[in-house]
Amino acid sequence: MRDILLIALFAFLGAVAAGLLGAGVLWLIRRRSLTASLAVVAAVAVTAMLAGTLAVARAMFLSTHDLTVVTMVVAMAAVVSLATALLLGRWVVARSRALTAAARSFGDGGHFSAPNGPATAELDALSQELAATSAKLAESRDRERALEASRRELVAWISHDLRTPLAGLRAMSEALEDGVAADPQRYLRQMRTEVERLNGMVGDLFELSRIHAGALALSPSRMSVYDLVGDALAGADALAREYGVWLTGDRVEPVPVEVDGKEMSRVLGNLLVNAIRRTPSDGTVAVAAERFADGVVLSVTDGCGGIPEEDLPRVFDTGWRGTHARTPPAGAGLGLAIVRGIVEAHRGQAAVRNVPGGCRFEVTLPLAKA
Repeated sequence: MRDILLIALFAFLGAVAAGLLGAGVLWLIRRRSLTASLAVVAAVAVTAMLAGTLAVARAMFLSTHDLTVVTMVVAMAAVVSLATALLLGRWVVARSRALTAAARSFGDGGHFSAPNGPATAELDALSQELAATSAKLAESRDRERALEASRRELVAWISHDLRTPLAGLRAMSEALEDGVAADPQRYLRQMRTEVERLNGMVGDLFELSRIHAGALALSPSRMSVYDLVGDALAGADALAREYGVWLTGDRVEPVPVEVDGKEMSRVLGNLLVNAIRRTPSDGTVAVAAERFADGVVLSVTDGCGGIPEEDLPRVFDTGWRGTHARTPPAGAGLGLAIVRGIVEAHRGQAAVRNVPGGCRFEVTLPLAKA
């Protein structure tokens, strides 16, 4: 028993010495290739065994022949181990370099494509993460391009819409100042109309900026969709009479929701104003509210004739106006963007789809908690 303990002790001391030496070498080459590190690890394993064997041989007084045999066996194991470590290191390094080359496509605005061929579990997991990150970056780039295009379009529309009424106000004010206005009262009424239009545009821009900044403060309260729709229909009745459009709200269920009454009234008001302005005279604008499993759906259906399929994804974009046939006489294309922002702030969704003779705007809101 004592001999076995001594053998274990000498073998352990020799292995520790080889391990410490290997750790020092690994620290010195820590910035070098993985191939060198694997070679050092293989060499440490063989050297540890050889050092332990030599220590035991000296302590146990092995014969020269036996020591030569053991040393030869260890040397052959070292050769095979080092060759295997070098092959493994070169393979891992090659896969790493291929992965690095594929990852460079991120900086060029491209997409990541994982290198072909087998890989270790860690490198394969890294490739999957890089592919997922590439997909997210591509989505972000597309979204950023769409937002930038929307901003440019909005600036162009706002510049045009501000320039027109301002030019009119300047001309009318100069006519009144010079005393050449044939009907001063008509000029004053027109100036008031233009000022109200400008005030509405500025209010829409301020509301949209609050939505984009995440500063839209909601004060939700429990109310019935029936009352919400009723108030919106009453507010749009005068405009509907002016345009000769019929308003209906026959399919409205009294479903409870928790919303900010003021903001949701603005949502329904914007949808109704757009629908009335784009529906031909003697047409119908229908409002409905129905309960579904995932919430309550408020819908406004008009008789505009439909929206081109290629424009449907852009309807709620900032500054979108669509074709000239669907362009209202006033506004900067902010109404539907505001609708989407307010609805999403209520954890809902806004959508649009074509129906026979027109289109239907749908707002999905979560049901009020019981």
